[in-house]
Amino acid sequence: MKRIFKWFGFLSIIGSAAAGVYYYFFMRQSKPQVELYFRDGSMLALPSSAPEATPFIQLADEVLTKSPVAS
Repeated sequence: MKRIFKWFGFLSIIGSAAAGVYYYFFMRQSKPQVELYFRDGSMLALPSSAPEATPFIQLADEVLTKSPVAS
């Protein structure tokens, strides 16, 4: 029984390390997107490459460049 727990612990450590490496190399890259929230509780997410997102991204960039906190 102790042998099973040792293997389980070993596999848990290996799995956690693999998940950390995966996150570090693939998921860590920030992918900008525009999220629009509506009064009825719905949300629409647009990738930054969408033409509809361009005016929102320009506005957000303008606000962030003028913000004293972001600089």
